[in-house]
Amino acid sequence: MQPLIVEKITTMTISFSIGRILGDRPFAEVGDPVLAVDDKGRGLLAVAGARVAVAGVHGFGSTAPVGVYATDDLACRAVLRARYPVHAMAFHPRLPLLAVGTGDYDGGYFFEGELLLLDLEAGTATSLIEHALGRQVLGLEWLNEQELRVPMAPPDDWQDKDARSEGHVAVVCRPDWRVVPPRSITGYDLAGPRVTAPRADRREGARQTVSGLSTDWDPRRNVRAVEELSDGRIVATLDGVQLESWLPSGQRQWVVRDDDGGGRDIVIARDERSAWVGPARPPRGVPAQAVVRLALQDGARLDRLTPAGSASLVRCADGLPALAPAGWNGERSRLRIRRGSRIYFRETVRAKGEQNLGPDEVWLAAVEPESVPAAERPREPTEAEVNRLLPYSWTSGETHFAGPGVETPDGDLIHAGTVHHGHGLQPGGSFVVGRAVTSGEPTWVFRTDRKATELDHDTETVYVTYDDGEIVGLDLRDGNVRWRRHLAVAGVPVVPTALTVAEPGRLLIGTTDGRILDCSIV
Repeated sequence: MQPLIVEKITTMTISFSIGRILGDRPFAEVGDPVLAVDDKGRGLLAVAGARVAVAGVHGFGSTAPVGVYATDDLACRAVLRARYPVHAMAFHPRLPLLAVGTGDYDGGYFFEGELLLLDLEAGTATSLIEHALGRQVLGLEWLNEQELRVPMAPPDDWQDKDARSEGHVAVVCRPDWRVVPPRSITGYDLAGPRVTAPRADRREGARQTVSGLSTDWDPRRNVRAVEELSDGRIVATLDGVQLESWLPSGQRQWVVRDDDGGGRDIVIARDERSAWVGPARPPRGVPAQAVVRLALQDGARLDRLTPAGSASLVRCADGLPALAPAGWNGERSRLRIRRGSRIYFRETVRAKGEQNLGPDEVWLAAVEPESVPAAERPREPTEAEVNRLLPYSWTSGETHFAGPGVETPDGDLIHAGTVHHGHGLQPGGSFVVGRAVTSGEPTWVFRTDRKATELDHDTETVYVTYDDGEIVGLDLRDGNVRWRRHLAVAGVPVVPTALTVAEPGRLLIGTTDGRILDCSIV
């Protein structure tokens, strides 16, 4: 039986509103500032933030945010998210444009990067360099309304011992920068003499500039999980924060900071006096990190447990915590099923010395809860208890990577993931599937081009957030699209990284900029 590939969009009008925002503060969009450039004549300040990990096509990639702010009220006017670290910015002398230079060394040969042009009125950004790898742009200066001076690193470091201290400088001329087409600046345009090109660190100056305008800025990044307690408190994990608690009044009650990466998964104890917190996923090859139990009164550590291997912390249907094996392939092998009647995970079965895997060697596996004694400490299954239920991929010839998921009240699974391809995520290569565990057959499949960052459901709707800022409401029964929209705060796009259904029609959404949105859907 072939699964239903969902394309139908059900006509449905909804009212989506953000009631309150936790963790809001000036310069929220950029996090830790590394560069600040002002335009005193227009009362604007451009601030670039440090590159941070975000959910991406192959697990977690990274982006470097740029925000443009009005200096009188610190309102954010535009946001750009660059693929590479930002080294230079320059406001056009007359037009509402900001040139942004980015780049990085690829680790083996090339200095890659982009010259971006952000339209401050439209809020859109254009990548201007023709070559696919671009150039690492180190500086920018408008000489006049038509000429832009562009210092760059060399294209590569082949037989070039001075490649990290020297570069080239070009002057690019365009009669009207408002209409410059994408990828229209050629190698000829960027040809120029060899010059000394120091890589200046401007972080301290940027922090001083931001602090001079507001002492309330805080480099919060990437809410990883968010949950609500019965007394109205909200707890969350973030990069650099193991766990934090917010009172119903909107005031932060306490925070447990963590310089080793921060927290990830949260499982609230049934008596709501404590919570188990899983650590941020370590890089491949790093030993498993401990999960900790924290008091919800003040964040004090009560217990600590180190798993036998890499694991995800999950809350089972009985409310107790468990450790689901997370595999060896980073986010791509990390299946995390909320509220499961079993401990589900994605299992790879490989022969000794085997390198390449086929679809038939990856399984949806589970452990029956009764085989693992119930306890307040997370249950950790052993290899002898594992039951391979069915092939993880339901499509012949496809290898499916893991993602977030839930178990429905009738015992079916809804989970997200991507289809493996040697050139990265392909059109339609991201999926959300409703799947009967008894047969392995999908009841419906929703496909799109962006990776899902999180999902949850209520009695009628599956809510899915994506790494381009979109949230989609799918019909729980058949996967039809009920509605879809891109998230924005005060008109500025945000990217969701965490999602929990607090109650039917009410969502808690965490974002890459460290904010928690309390949302209502009617």
